[in-house]
Amino acid sequence: MKRFLLLILLLITAISVRAQSKLLKADSYLDVRTGKLITPANLLIEDGLIKSINPKALPEETEIIDLKGKLLLPGLMDMHVHLDADFEGNWDYLYKESASQGTIRAIVNAEKTLLAGFTTVRSIGQLHITPELIDVAVAEASDKGLIIAPRIIASGHMITISGGHGDASLGLAEGLIHLGPKDGIVNGKYDAIEAVRYQIKHGAKFIKIHATAGVLSMEDAVGAQQLSNEEMKAIVEEATRHHIKVAAHAHGTKGIIAAINAGVYSIEHGSLLDDEGIRLMKEKGVYLVPTTGLSNVVNEMVDKMHPVMAGKAKYVLPLAKDNLRKAIKSDVKIAFGTDTPIIPHGQNAIEFSALIACGMSSIEAIKTATINAANMLGLSDRGELKVGLLADIIAVNSNPINDIKTLESVKFVMKDGVVYKNEK
Repeated sequence: MKRFLLLILLLITAISVRAQSKLLKADSYLDVRTGKLITPANLLIEDGLIKSINPKALPEETEIIDLKGKLLLPGLMDMHVHLDADFEGNWDYLYKESASQGTIRAIVNAEKTLLAGFTTVRSIGQLHITPELIDVAVAEASDKGLIIAPRIIASGHMITISGGHGDASLGLAEGLIHLGPKDGIVNGKYDAIEAVRYQIKHGAKFIKIHATAGVLSMEDAVGAQQLSNEEMKAIVEEATRHHIKVAAHAHGTKGIIAAINAGVYSIEHGSLLDDEGIRLMKEKGVYLVPTTGLSNVVNEMVDKMHPVMAGKAKYVLPLAKDNLRKAIKSDVKIAFGTDTPIIPHGQNAIEFSALIACGMSSIEAIKTATINAANMLGLSDRGELKVGLLADIIAVNSNPINDIKTLESVKFVMKDGVVYKNEK
């Protein structure tokens, strides 16, 4: 009973903190559409929203938050994270941890992500081998204010073929683990439909599929198409009936094209994207989430990786950078994604420098994690600092247009009008 009363008190306190008027006083804020700095930057926050900018009068008892010397931006968004995992060259621990342990790991990593300035993430498939949907549980806990975490858009189990990228039993003795559609492992159209329905039934807000083989898994191929055209179309059609979008992990050229034609709304990685794939992505408005910043991390860990994984990484990652450069030059729509934990949780902003190295300007890289990400998700309540939008706001010490690495050291984080970090 005492614990229940304490929880109620904490929730009431959180609601009170959110409701109190706050004024953020900073030197300037970044208009992420134009790349221009707006001065002065006095943002009035009420009920979790930006109430006004540079108001002439303030409500009584407004809390003043002095951010002198700092520059404000909208909260950043990472469209490709795996919160329940950490990577040290292998995934061996995943066979030993329970859903409870995986959930604790996810909560710890979610807090790291929020404090790094990422106020919205797309959790693009759990890696733990459990029937429970860990990322959905963590997303719901975040929505209720029970944990320190970003807003989480969760997918549940990734959908893949038996023996494909994402089949956690790959490489194990026959019969040791049996996985089926509820776990995202499908063989045929009707399995695929069952898998989609199960994830949505249990709270998934989008569906993640593996259109092709992958890098950090034990199948030999890296780009081979895995889900069939029929399976991918069935998944997209079923998800669409529930007003749910589908994202496709896809490295290989044929799998990328098949996924686009099936109707997915984003291609994850897109390593071997060719001219035809680029043309189709532009024609159909499909987003690319390239996750290119992980290359340097993988290169540093290659000696710790299984030879199968290491060989695929050495082959495909340089090609992925070349093809990303082509996509950027061709104006393919791009959204920010890191594939954490390959880039460690809390270091998500490393991806900005990687995008710039492939030909983006600083402001275009920033747009991938703000306006572009919001547009991809179909959300109009975030991604900019504008009156009426969510009070998801960060502050840094310098202008990221001139110094993109300042985003790797965020000093202030507000989500939903609540301050989670305020450093000098």
